[in-house]
Amino acid sequence: MISIWAVVNIPEIRQGDDIATLIGDAAGSLEDGDILAVTSKIVSKAEGRIVAAADREAAITAESVRVVATRGTTRIVQNAWGQVMAAAGVDASNTADGTVLLLPEDPDASARALCLALRERFGIRVGVVITDTFGRPWREGQTDVAIGAAGLRVLDDLRGSRDSAGHELHVTQPAVGDEIAAATDLVKGKANGTPVAVVRGLGRLVTDEIDPAGAQPLVRGADTDMFRVGSTEAWDEGYRAGLQARDAGS
Repeated sequence: MISIWAVVNIPEIRQGDDIATLIGDAAGSLEDGDILAVTSKIVSKAEGRIVAAADREAAITAESVRVVATRGTTRIVQNAWGQVMAAAGVDASNTADGTVLLLPEDPDASARALCLALRERFGIRVGVVITDTFGRPWREGQTDVAIGAAGLRVLDDLRGSRDSAGHELHVTQPAVGDEIAAATDLVKGKANGTPVAVVRGLGRLVTDEIDPAGAQPLVRGADTDMFRVGSTEAWDEGYRAGLQARDAGS
């Protein structure tokens, strides 16, 4: 059986706070194999990833390594660690007026530090998922996904196993890191001040060692990305390629 509950009584996080201690104090008793899902905003606040709201567009540009698509004032971009999202994750919610939050500089490193601290404190294996809210192509609404992870597998690779009818599975890899992030958002919510949740019953995903790859296995590489650019960007690339071909042939 899988159980999920929100961790209550976590105070407002400020720059320099030791969130491992605050989460550990609020979580109370944990068991071996528990997974903690932590909203990225409290990690960003503790790491001082806060800028003036007037600099939001400049912050989006600074956090981006590639523009995937644009429509009006909305930019879908890729950041330095490969995630593709709107506005590079720069967010004005749950932060003081006049400021915006950037995502953690390295969510996997943040997850590792938090996981190590909690494992040392409780003397058990725990996993950590750092979550953020994403929109999704072809789907309305938003859901939380894993942008950082430590101490657990974020893909459950079932390739080579067989289904109940005896058929071999060739491509099946449930994105359990994202599934955990989405499930815990049901109890964390967006506006009720509960940025951490515990998942119990998925200990089979928790690892003895902490893999430095973190959440990166969830990021699709360019070689398998069939929709790497938006329609406007694809048209512009094609137009420029046509001009170059014309000039080369003249």
